[in-house]
Amino acid sequence: MINTRLYRVLLYYMYVPIHNPEEFAAQHLKFCEDLGLKGRILVAKEGINGTVSGTYEQTEQYMKEMKEDARFANMIFKIDESDCHAFKKMHVRAREELVTLRLNEDINPNETTGKYLSPSEFYEAMQDSETLVIDARNDYEYEIGHFRGAIKPNIKNFRELPEWIQNNRELFDGKKILTYCTGGIRCEKFSGWLLKEGFEDVAQLHGGIVTYGKDPEVQGKLWDGQCYVFDERISVPVNQHEHVIVGKDYFTGEPCERYVNCGNPECNKKIISSEENEHKYLRGCSHECRVHPRNRYVLEHALTNEQVKKRLSNLGEINGLRTNQ
Repeated sequence: MINTRLYRVLLYYMYVPIHNPEEFAAQHLKFCEDLGLKGRILVAKEGINGTVSGTYEQTEQYMKEMKEDARFANMIFKIDESDCHAFKKMHVRAREELVTLRLNEDINPNETTGKYLSPSEFYEAMQDSETLVIDARNDYEYEIGHFRGAIKPNIKNFRELPEWIQNNRELFDGKKILTYCTGGIRCEKFSGWLLKEGFEDVAQLHGGIVTYGKDPEVQGKLWDGQCYVFDERISVPVNQHEHVIVGKDYFTGEPCERYVNCGNPECNKKIISSEENEHKYLRGCSHECRVHPRNRYVLEHALTNEQVKKRLSNLGEINGLRTNQ
């Protein structure tokens, strides 16, 4: 089938020495802006990690010129078609780490990392009863979609993962361990850390969830829900055979896959909510967030004080107090 969508989204990373990340980032930003790309790219001494969007011609030119740099000649680009840009602006920033773990002794994935498994190998390995599958992403990513039976670490961000593993080590000792993340970059380091911690049988999904969903053989099988992505799309489909909704509406617990940020800018919590409940609860994850003076939902919809009070009253919250406690 001929693709008629005008834009593409490129997801990529590479662990390779970049000696002056600040200078590289400034030059690369101009390069991307001159091409007309939009996206988010992180640069560190250990490499580059990015997602950019643009037209077919723009993304083709970007990949061509990147591969002409000897450092990125073997870069693998994961490509999604899109109807529009996946970002509003173009950012290229220098960082200490591409993925933040803040280990006392950093991991170099080019020296230590888990065994790479192709999508078909990963699919087979998941079904081994002696194997445990660890989701290396944040909790909100897991909640909208994950591999069937995967373990959800109770973490808010990636740097909390090593401590969580250490606190739950008895679950994994003596087991075969599989790990996965969106595009593969987090697992490169996490699986290497597991090996250094003494876990012997550690493997990772090469190319991440995005590659797994596009594989012509496995076609995303054993994945439930959507895959969270860090751009305007919010989530993308993975399983081409069946669609099982695992996300639950924050307010009602009903099946839902729609993410919004809490209306209180000081909270900004990611919550799964239907459009109906977003309106009903003023996009606030709590009473305090609903009545916050800078609630973005209230400001965006130009609600009057009387309109806000009416909605709060419908929720049993009147005059700033909960009446249904």
